[in-house]
Amino acid sequence: MANENTVPGSDVPIAIRFAEPSQESLAVRPPAETPPVVPTDVDADVPSKTFSSSDGANFFFLQAARHLGVNSEVVELLKNPWRELHVEIPVHTEDGHLRVYSGFRVQHSGARGPYKGGVRFHPLADLDEVRALAALMTWKTSIVDIPFGGAKGGVQIDPRSIPTSELQQVTRGYLENIAHLLGVYRDVAAPDMGTDAQTMAWMMDAYGKRYGYAPGIVTGKPIAMGGSYGRTEATGRGVSLVVRDTLETMGRDPAKTRVAIQGFGNVGSYSAKYLRELGCPIVAISDLRGGIHDADGLDIDAVIEHVARTGSVVEMPGADPLPADDTGDTDGTQVSPGLLGVDCDVLIPAALGEVINASNWQIVQAPIIIEAANHPVTPYADYQLTKQGTVIVPDIVANAGGVLVSYFEWTQNIQQHRWSLEQVNSELERMLCDAYTNVRKLAHDEGVAVRTAAFIVGVERVVEALELRGLVPANGAYHKD
Repeated sequence: MANENTVPGSDVPIAIRFAEPSQESLAVRPPAETPPVVPTDVDADVPSKTFSSSDGANFFFLQAARHLGVNSEVVELLKNPWRELHVEIPVHTEDGHLRVYSGFRVQHSGARGPYKGGVRFHPLADLDEVRALAALMTWKTSIVDIPFGGAKGGVQIDPRSIPTSELQQVTRGYLENIAHLLGVYRDVAAPDMGTDAQTMAWMMDAYGKRYGYAPGIVTGKPIAMGGSYGRTEATGRGVSLVVRDTLETMGRDPAKTRVAIQGFGNVGSYSAKYLRELGCPIVAISDLRGGIHDADGLDIDAVIEHVARTGSVVEMPGADPLPADDTGDTDGTQVSPGLLGVDCDVLIPAALGEVINASNWQIVQAPIIIEAANHPVTPYADYQLTKQGTVIVPDIVANAGGVLVSYFEWTQNIQQHRWSLEQVNSELERMLCDAYTNVRKLAHDEGVAVRTAAFIVGVERVVEALELRGLVPANGAYHKD
């Protein structure tokens, strides 16, 4: 009888391709080649200023599909998620009330392997945003060539606003409502905004009480529960590797490359730490409460210590204050430039999505944007910035370090064999930098933006999997010209 370890409808085991630790970790790394290009002829299809999150994600998918000549019926299949689940999570509060939260799990595509995607706890995590993030995961896992599809989960809650006991109730209630969709070879969850290793530990425990011990059901777990060394810092480390290769190919000296980072949570703080080690001066950092600036470069270790004491970067001794970022009113009125308008060479949005949009793209001074957050630049802002010559390395490449080390963790759980931190970091660097190189070369060869090239790579691989599975029309996946 078929189960989650077999191909649906058969007793044939699923073939899992494991990532083996590199045997060349001590080899001298050759310099990165092929700089990211900005096309001189930007697509005439001007995107809407008011796309929803999912429409924005599909805009870039449709561009890539047109470039590849994908059949309209296959496009229709990939435009929409395979499955969406909306759940209600009742929680008894400490003051005796009953509060009900809404949660979602969206599975976009499993053509290349088990669904994979984080769980976000945030008040704005509505179904449309989760749908967009699930689609982006499909393309991200394809670009870095790991055997996963794309999914995402979310609960509309501010995790900072409730006691830990209630947060645990929410987490376990959410897991119990979506558990029938999950499985080590079916759908694997991970941390995202507002969730962390502790959240994953609660989810793993709740799943295990129903189905038995299954550490591979989630990634980003504590080390003591089967987590991987290097997972916590993986996304930030990956961002720094992408910045390193971008500067190297463009002939820029890191010591003369001023970096500004919006968001100083997990991703932003680790990105700052590793980029400072690379030699880049971090001239500005911001969080929810405001920002700080120092034209000569901030002392990142001191900032991290200050945040640990106070909970924010604001009022950092010796740094100039910056106002909190404001994306502007819907009529285009700019309220406050915040960090996004700082004079710098590399801007790294590492917080919420859609922070650079139709209302404020004009204030961006950085010639290079590295997207550490998920979809932080809207299609309209992307169009305008690309048109004026800004290099944008998209989220589906720049922040893929997290899902790569999640893949390593999943692999280790299946093999029941732990890798060393050196092995994890070596494989992360090899696979992410190879994927980024492949995207840059395609962008150069096709004369398209880096984002377009990334989507082309991701879409083409997913379509190939659909063809091999027999899920395309009889006349094939592509137009017959």
